[in-house]
Amino acid sequence: MEPRMSAHFQSRTPSAIRLAQIRFMERTDGVKAVNTAIGNVTLPMHPAMQKRLFNMKDPASPFKDGVVKYSPTVGFEETNRAFLNIIASSDFDTTGLYTQITDGGSHAMELVIVGTCGPAGGNEKPLLLIDAAYTNYKAMAVRTGRPTVSVTRTLRENGKFSLPDIAKIEQVIEEGKPGAMVVIPYDNPTGHFYDRNTLIELARLCVKHNMWMISDEAYRELFYVDEKNSSIWALSEDSVPGISGRRISIETSSKVWNACGLRIGAIVTDNREYNRRSIAENTANLCPNVIGQYIFGSLAHVDHADLQKWYGELRSYYKEMMVRLNREMTSLVPGIIVSSPDASIYSVVDVRNIAGPDFDAQDFVLFCAGEGKVEIDGTSLTLLVSPMAGFYSVEEGQRNPGKTQMRIAYVETPENMKKVPCLFAELFRIYQSR
Repeated sequence: MEPRMSAHFQSRTPSAIRLAQIRFMERTDGVKAVNTAIGNVTLPMHPAMQKRLFNMKDPASPFKDGVVKYSPTVGFEETNRAFLNIIASSDFDTTGLYTQITDGGSHAMELVIVGTCGPAGGNEKPLLLIDAAYTNYKAMAVRTGRPTVSVTRTLRENGKFSLPDIAKIEQVIEEGKPGAMVVIPYDNPTGHFYDRNTLIELARLCVKHNMWMISDEAYRELFYVDEKNSSIWALSEDSVPGISGRRISIETSSKVWNACGLRIGAIVTDNREYNRRSIAENTANLCPNVIGQYIFGSLAHVDHADLQKWYGELRSYYKEMMVRLNREMTSLVPGIIVSSPDASIYSVVDVRNIAGPDFDAQDFVLFCAGEGKVEIDGTSLTLLVSPMAGFYSVEEGQRNPGKTQMRIAYVETPENMKKVPCLFAELFRIYQSR
């Protein structure tokens, strides 16, 4: 007789962003993959971070003697200053902000959900998400026993995502009574950019209904529209009376700093007591990754002009690829909808106008990962993307908009990203003709 796993473990399936990669790893036919299913950035880290990575024996390194001790639970003072320096480099005031270091942004999500929602196992104070919502928020809510409620935005025919009107969002708040709202100003998975006026409207709802406002700022500075930079830290008492003391941002080394595997993130808040309690909760984890902290801490010493230059180079790099893919995908696959290249490093493609009524994006993704292939320049290739159904919370019997949608991440080399429209078009044609 075997021991039984928990019901939670028995119900777990891979995240939508890992699904294609897991299936592809089972192949033995020699086909190579262009992997745009997960935001695993392949660019080099910031030069200051590289310098520390390659010089661990430097006399200034705390690891020069091979000793790797715990840091304080809050993290190294230098690493905390690095995150504040980054926020300040975007021209936001960091006065009165409190920080703690975490093991990546996902760990920060888990702590924030525990810190702002109701007790585990109940329905009190759920987490409010804006669908399509990054899958890890729902996964962490399930892991910690907290419910979620959501509002759903719409991908229009012109490729623009639109939020429900404020009255609809407020109705969901009044019915669900959430403890916190999550916003992603440079959105994952949609590429939707939340301008400052949009953030102000959402922040006023948080004040009115006494909610925490959680802003996931992993992609801050990665925007490609003619707007002011947007952030929870752009809000003030002048624009949103009562917002002070309820703001939390989730920070990470993964995306703007090209250090996904470093697993360093931060929780930043303007509420001192929240910061104290969050650190206390995290003492069970002892401390964040100290080697990652040391590498990332180098950014505490980079001046704002150099950081702004770094942001500008990244924006140029991603915008060129996004605009090209949008243009070529709509040319090669007439009728497809490709989300507007406004922010972050993702595009959503929707085949609702050209696929059959039984089309299922997840089945198409698994087909591409498991058996699909296209010959390009003498090489057998396939394309890995993420099915979008898992990014939506849909009640039973309702249509899931993600059934015909897929997310593409701009993480392969520019040369490989140029192949994506052709690969998608041909794999979609083969799949449809089966």
